[in-house]
Amino acid sequence: MKFSKKIEKCGLSPIRKFGPYALKAEQQGRRIYHLNIGQPDIETPSVFFDAVKGFDQPVLAYAQSAGVPVLIDAIRKYYAKIGASLEENSILISAGGSEALQMTLSAILDEGDEIIIPEPFYPNYSTFVTLTGGQIHPVTTRPSEGYRYAIRERIEACINERTRAILITNPGNPTGTVLTAEELRLMADIAREHGLFLIGDEVYREFVYGGEPLMSLLQLEGYDENVVVIDSVSKRFSACGARIGCVITRNQELYNHMMKWCQGRLCVATLDQIAAAALYTVGNEYYDAVRREYRARKDTLMEGLKKIPGVVYSEPEGAFYVMAALPVDDAEKFQIWMLEEFEDQGDTLMFTPAESFYRTPNTGRNEIRMAYVINRKDIARSMELLAKGIEAYNRR
Repeated sequence: MKFSKKIEKCGLSPIRKFGPYALKAEQQGRRIYHLNIGQPDIETPSVFFDAVKGFDQPVLAYAQSAGVPVLIDAIRKYYAKIGASLEENSILISAGGSEALQMTLSAILDEGDEIIIPEPFYPNYSTFVTLTGGQIHPVTTRPSEGYRYAIRERIEACINERTRAILITNPGNPTGTVLTAEELRLMADIAREHGLFLIGDEVYREFVYGGEPLMSLLQLEGYDENVVVIDSVSKRFSACGARIGCVITRNQELYNHMMKWCQGRLCVATLDQIAAAALYTVGNEYYDAVRREYRARKDTLMEGLKKIPGVVYSEPEGAFYVMAALPVDDAEKFQIWMLEEFEDQGDTLMFTPAESFYRTPNTGRNEIRMAYVINRKDIARSMELLAKGIEAYNRR
């Protein structure tokens, strides 16, 4: 049987590909500390479940293709609080942030078109771009530079006649980098000057630890034709399984094109949309408490990393990930060895090897991404396991 060249170019998720090794390790009686996947353990606000229980319609019908009005209105109110005014016809509800990215890229990229993405980046970006026939033009960033990329000369050097868009994650996954207001405006200026779309994946916006304002591209004035924002309830409300996201743009032509995708897939799950709308009723005390918890977890992880010789990293400013270069020859081999051969008092560790977070060949081979989404005690133990694992691996 023949398969498409596009799907054959895609790889398996590096975040999930080590599942079989983990399953075998657990079957052998070992406990695994999971820093490999961004699945928060924070409790989902109870209003989500209350809304599901309170659903009293006799028929679970199709929702509107753009999304149920109560959710769209809730999202508009959320953005209004941070100074971003939105019309109803600027928001399209999606099946998670992933579908929001898919519909956006499908509306923008043709075969052979290019999109600029700072690397390391969320690996599924590669899958979504590849399935459009487009190509990623990476901007390589480094921990020694704090993973900064909002530098005019570096971005403009990547622009050519095939460039259609720039995609940024702010706060960053996997780097934890947070752009300043000046850096956001610079990126928007570059996009407008060159006639490009600027896609901002902002699903981690609430998780910023330096005390600075929670900025969105939608707060900038004068860039309505260029700016597209991807958002989701997954991380903000610890509701990953709801699969509710959205794409936001004031560009009416782009909105109309993406509506074709929305109508083609009919609608997003009605009940999940109604329950997601209830999530936006939580107060600032919820956001503040969750932010404090993640900051404490970050500090615990940083304290552990500082004690491990030879590890290079940049302290994250936001989101809940950290990238680290380890003193090992190959992070993927190291991860497999940790799951197959290493244990300390029956414990071992799972992280995400980071080579697939880069598009540039032979980059990131000894780097890993860790998600500090487990409790502080387990994070501290994870750093002990990482230190002992590196020592034992290099002593083999």
